[in-house]
Amino acid sequence: MTATQSRPPLALALSRTAEAVATYIDGAIARSGAPGERLAGAMRHATLAGGKRLRPFLVVESAALFGISAARAMPAAAALECIHCYSLVHDDLPAMDNDDLRRGRPTVHCAYDEATAILAGDALLTLAFEILAGAETDADPAVRLALVASLARAAGVAGMIGGQMLDLAAEGRFAEGKPLDLPAPAIIELQAMKTGALLRQACEAGALLGRASPAERASLDRYARAVGRAFQIADDLLDVEGEASLVGKAVGKDAAAGKATLVGTLGIDGARAELARLTGEAEAALAGFGSAATLLVEAAYFVADRRN
Repeated sequence: MTATQSRPPLALALSRTAEAVATYIDGAIARSGAPGERLAGAMRHATLAGGKRLRPFLVVESAALFGISAARAMPAAAALECIHCYSLVHDDLPAMDNDDLRRGRPTVHCAYDEATAILAGDALLTLAFEILAGAETDADPAVRLALVASLARAAGVAGMIGGQMLDLAAEGRFAEGKPLDLPAPAIIELQAMKTGALLRQACEAGALLGRASPAERASLDRYARAVGRAFQIADDLLDVEGEASLVGKAVGKDAAAGKATLVGTLGIDGARAELARLTGEAEAALAGFGSAATLLVEAAYFVADRRN
């Protein structure tokens, strides 16, 4: 039996990554020097409440294509998850999406208060780069620098933050409450920034750790682009069709807020057809890696079929 054949099925691999990244982040918070228990507690509330941990999983599995162990990939995976969790803390705030639930628990500003939530999010943002800059992330300073630059781009104005700003504009936040009627290409661009950028960075991080060739990096990027779009469409479908008890947060909010989504533009059947096309695209992008990419291919279908 080869090493590839003996690898665990997707559910077990996701669970192992989730446990490992939670342990790593918990330790990083303990070492961070956060004053008092309140700030550290809020940081833990934001990061240790479970979740799919899809982004760190993509880091680990992308790196595994090049022989990098999960332990070696964990700092980069944990740094990305800190960024993702910080973004959720801020997205949930009253000034943004005004959500009371996240993963079935009170959001950070409800469990603590708004000021603590803002600072906890800020702390996780900066902790991510402290982790990446450390020698444990990679022995080569050039690789660490490339990882820092990659995550900064994905999380910044050309990525997640810029996409969030476009999303708020589309809701009509800055135009006297009038939502924008965006065409499908504009929605795709918005979502590629807001949601897709961090998913692409996950695969880029694995490629950087693995010293991937330009062709290998391009294949992983095509995969990640498709998965990012599929993730957002599945998320939008859950908002329309999901149950709050299963999703772990309020549903039906996108239409009420006038959010621009492909489900709203294409309809449910059209969105499902696009999901099927994207999963096929993701699988095709990894064909050159053969059976080593089995878990990544399965993850694309998991993203499309998820119910929470």
